[in-house]
Amino acid sequence: MFTPAVLREHVPFLPPIRNTDKLFQSRDKLRGSLSGTSKARAQTKAKEPEQTSQVEDDSNKYSLTKDEVAIFRNSHKHNLCVEMLRQGYHRSFSELLALIHRWNATRAAAEHGASIWQQQPLEEQHHKLDQLQHLLTRAETAQRAGRYEEVYENQVALACYFVEPEDKWLSHHFYETGLVSARRVKQDGGRREAEANSNMGHVCTERGQLETAREHYEAFHHLTEGQAWKDEAGRTLHSQACQCLWGIYTLLADKMLENKEYGPAIETLTKAFQMAKEGGDKAVEGQAAYRVGLAYQSAGNHRTAERYLNLYVDISTVLGDEESLGNAYKAFAKSLESEGKLGESVEYLEKFVEVSQDESLKHNLEEACMCLGVFFCSKGQYDRGCQHFERAYEIAQHLNNVCVLQKAQVYLGTARACMMMASYSGQVAQARRVDTCKLVAWKESRNDMFIDADATARESPLHNPVSRR
Repeated sequence: MFTPAVLREHVPFLPPIRNTDKLFQSRDKLRGSLSGTSKARAQTKAKEPEQTSQVEDDSNKYSLTKDEVAIFRNSHKHNLCVEMLRQGYHRSFSELLALIHRWNATRAAAEHGASIWQQQPLEEQHHKLDQLQHLLTRAETAQRAGRYEEVYENQVALACYFVEPEDKWLSHHFYETGLVSARRVKQDGGRREAEANSNMGHVCTERGQLETAREHYEAFHHLTEGQAWKDEAGRTLHSQACQCLWGIYTLLADKMLENKEYGPAIETLTKAFQMAKEGGDKAVEGQAAYRVGLAYQSAGNHRTAERYLNLYVDISTVLGDEESLGNAYKAFAKSLESEGKLGESVEYLEKFVEVSQDESLKHNLEEACMCLGVFFCSKGQYDRGCQHFERAYEIAQHLNNVCVLQKAQVYLGTARACMMMASYSGQVAQARRVDTCKLVAWKESRNDMFIDADATARESPLHNPVSRR
């Protein structure tokens, strides 16, 4: 039924204290020492301030402030933004954040596998964020004080800092903001605005916005007229503006020539020539004259083309530029050939060969020999054509250009075939036993028994000129 309750034995939780007298003695002794220590400490408190401060320093030494903890807890971007806001740089904070959001949006809009997905996010590149914070806050400080020249210098410094291909958009952004700041500088006579327009012309050219680039370069040219401003290399900004306009006008004209708009192209190239002439650089002036001459050639106006080409020859002769001379002689030969002046055309091609003898101009020499070979073969003089093609082939072997070598092989083979056609056709037409045996022997050996240069030049019944280059 029911089991009677059993009383449990009381077991103490702690071991018993066996020597109470000793315990009370030690307790009284501790109390006495503490009271004595407190009295002594009260007496020496005024005499020992250094010991107290030392203790406090030791306690503070191993404690971290809230800001120090945040450095480790938050991201580098977060800490930079907080620091800018605390210091009152709200404009710099907004611009930095906008640039980060712009990069993220560009990446999100790009297709997966695009190059931007292989790049490290801007907010994770600490050195770039530090540079942005440093120069943006400096620019904002200068802006508050109305020193827009300093604002411009800091923005240009940022544009020059981001030189890597993946950072081009940052460079372009700060060149754009630099132009806005430069227009507000009034103490330099417009020099910074001129430089900013030059920078923006370069930016627009890189983007392919040629018309916008032209507008900026024209503003650059206008602002530098009559000014003696020079860059660090001692070159005047006005001559730079002239060369920039020459370059952009040439690019615009190339687009027009591709669409066979010869009239507008010639007009634009003429403006480019005027800019090159105004800039004072003879080499650039010669190149500009050469381009105008080629444009007139394309339009069929060979007389005017020759006038500009003569100017190019004169400038190249003064400068001792043999490569430019060769290009001019080749263009002259083409114009004279179009006018039917074949003898003069050959003379200029031979001049092209003469000025291309230097080791560094072997590519020009190969081209000159090919031009002469094509000309003589087109006139049925296959022996002379073969001589020039053979020389071109020998040069092409040392140029390490497979396309040039293969082209020379084809032209030389075609010229040799045309050269032997007269004698071969004569043997076929006569059809005697001796002729037939000779044809059979040739097919077995494939030697040059049918090549008779003199006979071919005189009797060639088949005129199959080599196609022009």
